[in-house]
Amino acid sequence: MDHILSLLVFFPAMAGLLGFLVAKESIKVYGISVSAIEFFLSIILWIGFDGSNAGYQFVEYYPFIPSYGMSYYLGVDGISLFLVILSTFITMIAFIALSIKDEIKNLIISVLFLEMTMVGVFLILDVIWFYAFWELSLVPMLYIIGAWGSAQRLYAAIKFFLYTFAGSVLMLVGILYIAFLYHDATGIWSFALPDWYRLQMPFDTQLLLFGAFFLAFAIKVPMFPFHTWLPYAHGQAPTIGSIILAAVLLKMGSYGFVRFSLPLFPDASVYFLYPIAIISIIMVIYAAMVAYAQEDMKQVIAYSSISHMGIVVLGTFAMNAEGITGSIFLMLSHGIVSGALFMLVGVIYDRRHTKLMRDFGGLATVMPGFATVYGIMLMASVGLPLTIGFVGEFLSLAGFYKVNWIMTLLAGSGIILGAVYMLTLYKKSFFGEVTHEDNKTLKDLNAKELTALIPLVALVVILGVYPKPILTTIDMSVKKMLVLLEKKAIDPHTSEFIINVNRIGGTK
Repeated sequence: MDHILSLLVFFPAMAGLLGFLVAKESIKVYGISVSAIEFFLSIILWIGFDGSNAGYQFVEYYPFIPSYGMSYYLGVDGISLFLVILSTFITMIAFIALSIKDEIKNLIISVLFLEMTMVGVFLILDVIWFYAFWELSLVPMLYIIGAWGSAQRLYAAIKFFLYTFAGSVLMLVGILYIAFLYHDATGIWSFALPDWYRLQMPFDTQLLLFGAFFLAFAIKVPMFPFHTWLPYAHGQAPTIGSIILAAVLLKMGSYGFVRFSLPLFPDASVYFLYPIAIISIIMVIYAAMVAYAQEDMKQVIAYSSISHMGIVVLGTFAMNAEGITGSIFLMLSHGIVSGALFMLVGVIYDRRHTKLMRDFGGLATVMPGFATVYGIMLMASVGLPLTIGFVGEFLSLAGFYKVNWIMTLLAGSGIILGAVYMLTLYKKSFFGEVTHEDNKTLKDLNAKELTALIPLVALVVILGVYPKPILTTIDMSVKKMLVLLEKKAIDPHTSEFIINVNRIGGTK
């Protein structure tokens, strides 16, 4: 267990390099095996994780360039643990469901390298290494969209890359500036995030640096008005690309808000709370209305992702235990549900080579198993009680209710709108008579597809009914972070605000 974090980060990449030696006929089995081992390692990490310890565990620290404070620094806490497990689990499930046959070796190797960067982002505690993994994640996803996507794949891939890379450059400037601030304050160099947590910055400096980091995270989420790359990326990406993009890559942005923006800039976070809340509400309502107007199944789910991520951001900036814990749980639930929905769209696309709702109708008659799984995931997406989608949305909105109940009601309307566009999609595609001849002979879910989908269905139900083991672990680390925020704030109004919005939840 001493080096399990390093193993989790670099095992997929090492296996990816060895994948070049594997025969094409065996490469899919190889990819599934590697991802299954990686998932098993993440479960071992969970088993060995002390849920009563709110701090970083399994820490690995080795000086890298000590004269400039750079180090190889890994650690995991309740905030990052389940995002790591989500990354490894979704990658394994995506490999099981993979149906692409062209250049499959290059695709599987690309996904394994992408898995390394995703896990690395959630485990790295040295900010320079974090930035490196953050940027490296763009390369395999650019290749996946550009090489295996649909007709406009190159435009979608380039737009995805330029948007996310542009925001990250400004974050790099902010990282270097904080390093200089830390050096001026202590006389030593350090890029270790826990060291930066102890640094108190002037209010004006916090505002500027918050903006630098905010742009990078907001584009990745993606927040309005930086969201326009996402529908193109999802629409043109192959199914495996859409699954990983929605389930994990978007969560890197919301994770950044929790790990960097709140603890590094507590005063600025409170200062910008209402503008960010307004943007989040626009995301929830606007994206839901655009989703309703779509004719393409995949585009409906893509805009649905933007809408749900609006609630994640809202819960994060509630600045209380309920909201932040709920937002992290919602990251997990959205990853599972959106990944499953994109997988289901891929299933029907493989059979009919169309994603337009008008080309279907009556699918429940010819594909009852497919319709059942789709219906369960749809209900989880709209936040039906006793499904995984309800827990995170309820806690996120309950957390922000302490901040402003009117804005919470506006955001809550997204749940109603979500039910409208999702049920409309289901009605058009699954109910009624089978009017297209090609649909009458469609085959229901096969063994491979059921193997990929049944675990997702099980998680939707089990974690919807009993989320406590995950929520308790997340909550411990969130409450520790909130204590840090209160102590670190230089404006007494910020401390007072954090105390007030956490008083009911029992953090104090």
